Parts: sequence; structure tokens; C-alpha cells
Amino acid sequence: MIHQTAIVHSGAKLDGTVQVGPYAVIEENVEVGPHCIIGPHVFLTGRTTIGAHNRFYAGCVIGEEPQDLKYGGEPTGLRIGDRNVVREHVTVHRSNKLTEETVVGSENFLMANSHVAHNCRLGNRVILANGVLLAGHVTVGDRAFISGNCVVHQFVRIGTLALMQGGSAASLDVPPYTMVSRGNVICGLNAVGLRRAGFTPAERLELKQLYRLLFREGLNLREALLAAQAKFASAPAQVMMAFVAASKRGVCSDVGADKDMSEPSGSGGDLSL
Repeated sequence: MIHQTAIVHSGAKLDGTVQVGPYAVIEENVEVGPHCIIGPHVFLTGRTTIGAHNRFYAGCVIGEEPQDLKYGGEPTGLRIGDRNVVREHVTVHRSNKLTEETVVGSENFLMANSHVAHNCRLGNRVILANGVLLAGHVTVGDRAFISGNCVVHQFVRIGTLALMQGGSAASLDVPPYTMVSRGNVICGLNAVGLRRAGFTPAERLELKQLYRLLFREGLNLREALLAAQAKFASAPAQVMMAFVAASKRGVCSDVGADKDMSEPSGSGGDLSL
């Protein structure tokens, strides 16, 4: 079902079940899987591959060139999974090099005016609220929730089930299961998200203890991580410790309830300290 005002290149590959709305434009190297709905004025371009049961609302621009001065016009790629909802005026850019793709997983919810830059990698069941800005090469883990008007610096990693509160920012890695309250500051675990995800009381308690050791005991982060690795063994704890150990940018810090909120604690930050 293709509206008579839509422009679909003869080289584009659309499953026969795809619906295309008024004034949508779909260019040559785009592939769209079964049961997708392409709303009015949507622009699909680039070497973009889209899975099944995705819905794109009015004015989305998907697969456009990266906003990168080093980009030389190569036919780079974007890959989108299944059952994603992409609301009005969302922009998702393709990668800046032939050897990588921008990747959006499955069952994600990208709200109006959010932006996913080149070479980003989104997992599954991620929520980007209105106005979220992800810079290039950002990685977002499964079930992360990034609230309205948050900004994320290039190359930052957002861990699984992390939550960024509205208007906050991250230029350091955000550990799994934690909450960001403002610029590079975490303020505890995403307890509601953990319960909804089915984490057991024992797993949540161990994560609470691990969080305290890593971020609130005032230890150098490398020392805290070594102590934690000898103490905690559950699968969720292993995920958090592995994430922190792999950080190249450093991780966000917890300032503590009894400390000056303008001075991040030394318990977080760069592993090299």
C-alpha cells in the first residue's frame, strides 16, 4: 500500500505488506521488511536495512549522511531491527565508514525529535524520550531509559538498564543499572527498572552492596573493583564489574548524599587514578 504521492525508487526493496504514507521518499538502497508502516513525509535513504513491524511517524529522516567533516560520501550503512517505534521528526544517521554500521536493535521506542548519530549502537527495548541527543559512536545497552533532553557525548557507553534523568548529560560511561541525576553524576541504582526486569531480591541486594563498594566507599576505583571482584559473583554483578573494568573514558561518579554536589567523589572516574 503506497500512497500515490509517495516517491519510491525502483531499486528500493519493500516487502509487499509495507504501508507508505503521503509524500514519503524512499531511495534506492533502502530495504524495508514485512508489516512496516512509513508515515507521511518520512525520508528513508542511504544503505539502510529495516526489519519487520517497525513504525515511522511523520517527518522522520532515517539513514541520512553522518554529520562528520571526515565523511567522504561513501555508501555507508544503517541497520534497524524489528518492532521499533520511531516518532515524529526523529533522525538516525548512517555510519561514517564502510567497515561499520549504525545499529538500532529491536523493540526500541525513539520519541519525537530524538537524534541517533553516526556509528551509534542501540540494543533492545531502549527508550529515548523527546529531545535526546546521542553523539557519534555512542553505545546504549538493553532496556536503558534516557529521559527528555538528555545529551550524551561521543564514544560514551550507557549500560544496560541505566536511567538518565531529564536534562542530564554524560561524557563519561554510565554503569549498568545506575541512575544519572546530572552531568556525569550517578545517584544510586535504577531500583524500579530492576524490579520490572525481574531481578530477584538477592540480586538487587548484591547490586546495592556492589554499588556502595565501587562508588561510595571513597576508594580508588581500581582498588574498589579488585575488592569487588573477590567478593561478588552473581551474573548482574559480573555485568557491572565487567563494564567498569572495560571503560576507556572513565565512569560517572556518585557524590554521596552528605557531600558537596559540586565536587564529584574520587570513587568514580578514571581507572588510571
